[in-house]
Amino acid sequence: MTTPLPAFAVLVFEVLLNASSLFNHSNIRLPLRVDAALRLIIVTPDMHRVHHSIDPSETNSNFGFNVPSWDRIFGTYLAQPKSGHENMTIGIEQFRNRRNLWLDRMLIQPLLGRADRYPKNRVKEPSQSDPEL
Repeated sequence: MTTPLPAFAVLVFEVLLNASSLFNHSNIRLPLRVDAALRLIIVTPDMHRVHHSIDPSETNSNFGFNVPSWDRIFGTYLAQPKSGHENMTIGIEQFRNRRNLWLDRMLIQPLLGRADRYPKNRVKEPSQSDPEL
């Protein structure tokens, strides 16, 4: 028979998980040395922001929002975006106009079907440069 988790333990876990998500989705700028040190133990805003880029090689990186080690272990860690944080374009291409940022449209986006132009969902076409095909 399994022992249920204490409610306090679940509460602490949820508070820490959500606090780290709020932190790395924030729009704060940390000094470079502080950011570099923190990246060893927690995902920083600059580290996770790369994942929200419209560039496929950047979107398909830095998935973690709590523990940075998973991206390093699975080879999806990318230190910086190609264009730098100031020039990086964020978002999903097909939802880039101002009207799609209104609450009513944002709430129905998951029901609109697959975001085909989102880099994670793109189907790679076979080419001569793919030795396996």
